[in-house]
Amino acid sequence: MPLEQKAEQGRITINENVIARIAGAAAMEVFGLVGMSSRQQLKDGFAELLGRENYTRGIEVRIENGEVDVDLHIIVSYGTKISEVAHNVQERVKYTLNEIAGISANRINIYVQGVRV
Repeated sequence: MPLEQKAEQGRITINENVIARIAGAAAMEVFGLVGMSSRQQLKDGFAELLGRENYTRGIEVRIENGEVDVDLHIIVSYGTKISEVAHNVQERVKYTLNEIAGISANRINIYVQGVRV
């Protein structure tokens, strides 16, 4: 279900896929983030690292009653503080969604799927 916003000239409809792409691009700007991981469970104990064209597979966007929830499945860099990277990703995604699309995210959930060197 796409997000609908009312403007002076009419209505704006934003698809979940667009929100996921914006969130993925914003998250990748954070230091300590290696990439996105598949939303599916780990395969043979290893998280699948997704390429730039597949970021949306690692991000789930839910829109209910005009509220946006974003789940990001990430892989962090070895040697970085995981909680700090997760917090920075939350802040960066929240800020970017608000600045680019005027979307105020209700929740941004981070799932750390793995650590890579």
